[in-house]
Amino acid sequence: MKKLLFLFLLISGFAFSQEQRITVVKADSLQLHTDIFLGQDVYGAWYGITENTLSKRLKSKDWQYKNPALGKIAKVDLQNPLQIVLFYESFNTVVILDNQLNETQKIEFGKITNPVVAAAVGLAFGNRLWVYNTLSQKVGLYDYLKNDYREISTPFNGNVKYYTSDFNYFQWIDDQSDWYRCDIYGKVKTLGKAPASEQLQLVADGGLIYKNGQKLYFLDLNGNTHPLVDVDKKTYQSFLYKDKILAIFTKQGITNYKITLP
Repeated sequence: MKKLLFLFLLISGFAFSQEQRITVVKADSLQLHTDIFLGQDVYGAWYGITENTLSKRLKSKDWQYKNPALGKIAKVDLQNPLQIVLFYESFNTVVILDNQLNETQKIEFGKITNPVVAAAVGLAFGNRLWVYNTLSQKVGLYDYLKNDYREISTPFNGNVKYYTSDFNYFQWIDDQSDWYRCDIYGKVKTLGKAPASEQLQLVADGGLIYKNGQKLYFLDLNGNTHPLVDVDKKTYQSFLYKDKILAIFTKQGITNYKITLP
């Protein structure tokens, strides 16, 4: 009987630890009407996309950038507000903007010395871009000041479905839900399987947040799932996590919550 009781307590304790919730604390809110919410930079400016036009708002000032000739904006990298990276996948092109959304550089990957067909692009260290080349199925680094492209990884199977990057790492989930990370030296590490979800965001420093129904969950690199305490929004369009702030985007605007991930 004692053994059965001990086993029950052990299983219960394990289940409780697996279901440990993450507390969120409401910080502030902002009225922002946009089709796609992109987030906030280190200076407090907010970004969004409306009718394929990139918008930036800082206090009472607004800037816009649009280039309809390049088609739909596929990705925006806001890591460096002085070097904003816009990726137009359908035209295999990247545009780099300054902090006032002026175009400073345009990169057509089909016209560089070693042409590539890019399916993923992000800002890396030292005036370089992460590039996933579908022709070779490799991750590479492109120095846009020297016009030099160098592939650094071995080829891998599957197509990129989700991806994120910082200056030192590029990580992605493929169409088979396999999750990988590549460092600047080309070393690729398998991180596990991604869960089925309605929306998913890879966290740059490890783990991912995903939406299931109206609830959010955090999956760490050890495969442990941590439910987030329900935010006080019954319905919302999307979410975004950055620098310990979870932003919830609704038709009325954005509500920010302070959060510390495990």
